[in-house]
Amino acid sequence: MTNPQSPISNSLDWLLALLPILVVLVLMLRFRWGAAKAGAVGWLAALLVAALRFGAGRDVLIYAQLKGLFLTLFVLYVIWAALLFYRVTDEAGALSAIGAGLPRLTPRRGLQALLLAWAFGAFLQGVSGFGVPVAIVAPLLVGLGFPAVAAVVIASVGHSWAVTFGSLGSSFYTLIGATGRSGEELAPWCALMLGLACLGCGAGTLWAAGGKRALLSNLVPLFIIGPVMAAAQFLVVTNGMWSIGGMTGGLAGLAVGVAWARREHGSAGFADRAEAGLADHSKEMPFGWALLPYALLVAIVLVARLIPSARDFLGQVVIRASFPELTTSRGWVTPAGTGRAINLFGHAGALLVYAALITYGLFQRQGRYTPGTTRRIARAVVQKAARSSLGIAAMVGMALTMEHAGMTHLLAQGIARVAGPAFPLVSPFIGALGAFMTGSNTNSNVVFGGMQQHVAALVGVSPLIILAAQTTGGAIGSMFAPAKIIVGCSTVGLGGREGPVLRAAMRYGLAIVAGLALATVVAVYLKAVA
Repeated sequence: MTNPQSPISNSLDWLLALLPILVVLVLMLRFRWGAAKAGAVGWLAALLVAALRFGAGRDVLIYAQLKGLFLTLFVLYVIWAALLFYRVTDEAGALSAIGAGLPRLTPRRGLQALLLAWAFGAFLQGVSGFGVPVAIVAPLLVGLGFPAVAAVVIASVGHSWAVTFGSLGSSFYTLIGATGRSGEELAPWCALMLGLACLGCGAGTLWAAGGKRALLSNLVPLFIIGPVMAAAQFLVVTNGMWSIGGMTGGLAGLAVGVAWARREHGSAGFADRAEAGLADHSKEMPFGWALLPYALLVAIVLVARLIPSARDFLGQVVIRASFPELTTSRGWVTPAGTGRAINLFGHAGALLVYAALITYGLFQRQGRYTPGTTRRIARAVVQKAARSSLGIAAMVGMALTMEHAGMTHLLAQGIARVAGPAFPLVSPFIGALGAFMTGSNTNSNVVFGGMQQHVAALVGVSPLIILAAQTTGGAIGSMFAPAKIIVGCSTVGLGGREGPVLRAAMRYGLAIVAGLALATVVAVYLKAVA
């Protein structure tokens, strides 16, 4: 958005522009409110400040909410469909079949942690998200003899690099919607930054599993599996298949990790025990059938994205709305344009629904669902998605209100003046803060994506690098988000004792974010001299 006449800048204006974000931060961190309630209050604060201080009239506020509605629906289409796909596969036993045999492939603690938390956790994040990787992996680690606190920390650290392109790409789609940038220009930088985070998460996983000794003894698999996962994700997302980036990276890591474990413990006796373990734990679902839904999803995405006739056929119905130019009484101008378009049958959410329905039909014919499964799936999707939906709707409403009133630009001006050339160092920490306070990289991208883009333009650095730092920092920040820590602790009997887990996960997370901050500075410098 452009602005020929910036709002009057002074300290009071800047503090009032920051107020909605502070409200959300205080309510969630100090009073432990959920994202939906805190976001609603922040949204109300944004409306009041925009109207009473920044001159946003009725039309500005109404159109901002309408634009927010389109962006909300765009994001929720992915989230609801991703949850449906996850529940359909999980109810059939596909995920348990994949995860049950992995620990038996190696007796080494460090490699077990890499296989389960780093690779399998990334795969789970790719197809589900919403705390599922921690909830599934932490109990598996406890079953292998890891202490409960260490198990939750390992699970939290391991999967976080896959968050942006996880949940079938919901966080990345949100970044697109919140910034107006195309996925094609955002994907390469995001994938590069997340590739670095991947190695950081792998190193953190090993350290949490066994300290320096576990890290040093597993450097070879770390530097084999990590680049493979990062490269697989990069290849997929730079070819437009954003919804399967995290899943593909995790699958590639699983394939290489299993191959490494077999090579390392290649005696016939161990191989036989591993095969027996896989068979014993997956009687309800053969391993090949467990992978079928994800192969099916990949095939659907490939057809929809790469075959022009299929892409054109699915893109025949697009919902969009045009909005007029809007001006506040203080001179902030939002140009005329269209809101976030929703491709009804070609959207990533639609592709997930197709995969879920076909998977359900296949497993139903095999008799893998018990009576009442359809009702359980529907109830679980509604219960889980409803909470996320309310929080996202509130955060989007707040962000769009601030954007249309000029509040986001004013915040960006203040940050640019204070940080100046050092802003790239700060950018990943802002993303991490957003995820920490809202429990979601998706919400972090909504709240801070537009502001980070504004600041990047003001200080003269590449917005694409800064936005990559924003969402990568948000991905790592979700590692120590209290909401996710609570979910993980509840699965291993640590309910009410989340403090040690939170402190440990925060140490790992902040160390990785600090590394990302240095990488952002290097990337900005190289981009400037190129």
